[in-house]
Parts: sequence; structure tokens; C-alpha cells
Amino acid sequence: MKDLKHFKKVADYHKLANISSPEHPLISLVDYSKVNYVDNIETLRWQQDYYTIGLKRNIPYKFFYGQQEYDFDEGVMTFIAPHQIMSLESNPNVKAKEPTGWLLLVHPDFLWNTSLAESIKRYEFFNYSVNESLFLSEKEETMMEDLLKNIQREYQANIDKFSQQIIVSQLELLLNYANRFYERQFITRQIANHQISEQLNKLLTDYFNNDNLIDKGLPTVSFVAEHLNLSPNYLSNLLKSITGQSTQQHIHNKLIEKAKLKLSSTALSVSEIAYSLGFEQAASFSKLFKNKTEMSPLEFRKAFN
Repeated sequence: MKDLKHFKKVADYHKLANISSPEHPLISLVDYSKVNYVDNIETLRWQQDYYTIGLKRNIPYKFFYGQQEYDFDEGVMTFIAPHQIMSLESNPNVKAKEPTGWLLLVHPDFLWNTSLAESIKRYEFFNYSVNESLFLSEKEETMMEDLLKNIQREYQANIDKFSQQIIVSQLELLLNYANRFYERQFITRQIANHQISEQLNKLLTDYFNNDNLIDKGLPTVSFVAEHLNLSPNYLSNLLKSITGQSTQQHIHNKLIEKAKLKLSSTALSVSEIAYSLGFEQAASFSKLFKNKTEMSPLEFRKAFN
């Protein structure tokens, strides 16, 4: 098991990276080409109490965020929330080149009493335990780098009563652009996304065709996401972008499809069907069925027959 380190302050990362102390205690833009880890970084896991926004190329590591690999072999931007556990391993797929780019470290205390103090938590790309990095065009990459350097210039200048709000405004603009680019990334990668949609459909079909649902219960969003090697938030966002429905809605749709088949082709009672589909209470099944079809199970059976 790798050692677990806890980085409470922005300065803790500077020490690990063997670079000069931060100019501001709560926010820092690090030139990644100057990072020179003093420890064998591959022997460590770490947890940090600050946000990290990365804009990097030629990174010779595989990056693990939580328990899963964070795919940034091709993408250039990464977004890491506080209190997540991370680790690195050598990546043989990356040719020997000098790593370049930037790391913006922002402690939540810097955002206190600003518009981002709470709203930053709503940028879902921070919360993915499994994720892919953000792909950018050359023009977009230049724009994001300019925003990062604007933030740096502001905290390097003489701090006054306007500094915090100006930096927060620049950061919010960067995050909003990231939202736009991630949405485009979902749309432009339709082939891979539809493959995941097909895998989801097969997974749910196989699950509901199992005769052991009484013991297994209903599939959860976490169960589905884990079997597709994606985080729950990422999977739901991906499905919404291509189908307009969340993972939970897909589970319910497959459930109702199976229930209709049983109601129309068997003599099982509503209670027996509910239990066979993994419900502990028949009333819960009937409520969901009516919510989705605007008919009770008995009304559907009567109308079908």
C-alpha cells in the first residue's frame, strides 16, 4: 500500500514539487515545467484540501483519481476537487518529452464570501471519480492559458479590495468555458458515447432477465456505473447528452418494459411481479408503474387484454 500524504495548504504542494514558496498563501499558478518532485511520486497517494486545475502536456504518468484511472493521454485540462485521493504511475505510452503547462491551486478559503464559494461545487467535472480530461483546440488552449495567467498577474500585483473579486471573476469565466467545452466533448464523441449507451442497455437487459432479482434487488446507479467503469455523475451526464435521460431513468424504463411483459404474458399477481423484479414492497412497484405509464399495473393488464 502506498503512503498517504495530506496536503492541507497550497504551500505543501510547492514543497513536494521542489519549487519556491507560493506568492499568495491561498492561490498559486505553478509552471509545470519547473516541477521536480523531491519524493518518488509513484510511491505516494495524497489527499489535498484545495482545488487543482491543470493545463498540461507530455505528462509521463497515469493518474488515478479515487480508485479509477483518469484518462488524460490526449486531453490537456484536468479538474480536481478537495479531499480526493490521488496517485501516479509511470505511463509507458508517453514518449520522453519535457512536461509543460500549468497547475492552478485554489484553496476554498480564498473563495469565502464570493459567488464561487458554493457555486463551484455545481461544476460537475470536479466531482467525477472517473473522468477524462478536457480536449481543447489550439485556440481554446491559448484562451484558457491566458485566463490562468490573468489570475496570476492579479495576485502578483499589489493586493487591494478589488483583487479577490477580479480573480474570482476570471476563475468563474474559465470554469464556464470548461463547462461549454465539456458539453461539446460529449456531443463530438457520439460514437464512443453510443457504444456506452448500448453497453448500458445490454447490462440492464441481462440484469432484469436474471431470475434472482428477489435476492439481488433493483440495480442502483452506482452498480451500473461501476460495471461500465464510469462514475455515476459522468455516466448520467453522458446519457443526458445523447438520450435526454439520466441513468436512473434508463433503469426505470427497462424495469417498466420488463413489468409490462410480465403483466401481459403471465398470470402472476401484481405482488408476485413486484417481488420478481426486486421490489421489497408491491406498493412501491405500483406507484412507480403508474408514475411512468399513467396506469396502475391492473389497469394496464386489463387494457392489454
